[in-house]
Amino acid sequence: MQPPTRSSARLFTRAIACVAAVSLLAASGLANAAAAVCSAHSPAHRVALVELYSSEGCNSCPPADNWLSQWKNSGATQSIVPLALHVDYWNSLGWTDRFSQHRFTERQQTLTDLAGGHTIYTPEIFVSGRELRSWSQRDSFDSRIGKVVAEPAQANVAVELNPQAPGAFNVSAQFTSKAADASGQLNAYVAVYENALSSHVGAGENSGATLHHERVVRQWIGPVPLVGGNAQIHRAVRVDANGADAGGSADRFGVVAFVENDATGDVLQVAELAACQ
Repeated sequence: MQPPTRSSARLFTRAIACVAAVSLLAASGLANAAAAVCSAHSPAHRVALVELYSSEGCNSCPPADNWLSQWKNSGATQSIVPLALHVDYWNSLGWTDRFSQHRFTERQQTLTDLAGGHTIYTPEIFVSGRELRSWSQRDSFDSRIGKVVAEPAQANVAVELNPQAPGAFNVSAQFTSKAADASGQLNAYVAVYENALSSHVGAGENSGATLHHERVVRQWIGPVPLVGGNAQIHRAVRVDANGADAGGSADRFGVVAFVENDATGDVLQVAELAACQ
């Protein structure tokens, strides 16, 4: 057997270096992929889901939209999880709200009916499934939030996101009831929201105005019944990003997962998670 020449030794050394580099890149890629998956879990106390029913055709809605946006980045750490649901009953009055969905009108009517009411309107605020007409009064709002947060959680919610591209990610949510004697069917929901949205309104009550929106619900998944106190939601989500303000980043998207009592409209627990990159 001939001893290796200097040339063959150099080739062997280069080959080893290439293999090492490829292995290092592969390991780095796996680490980055693993790091991209983000998750969140609801706390031991109840979290307040704040739902704003709004419309671009309503001239009293922009102040409410601005009010809701103050919590767009607070999340469950402040026990307030905001969502803006755009209804469609203003669409025939001069301006069609491209973020409106009829299912949000139906949800607003259902929550109103469960509370014994009859009339729906915009802007209207619900806190954990119950209307709060005095939401613009800070003391009243803080008092309602304080009462919700003081209660122990009656459900656990865990959510995980695996981003695929800007506006596209896989959602996995787990829901577990802690209320052994809960009256009424418990249902699980996932809402996909988007921040940094704007519209130049060309007609209707807000004609000529440029409106800015945060926490706009773009997709609504559910109800999924809890069976034996448990439910799961797994979904591949893709959101049309048209309408985002210039410079918006991928993390403007996120999900809110919650458990609701179908008989009362009470939202038992909430978890939220902004999309990671």
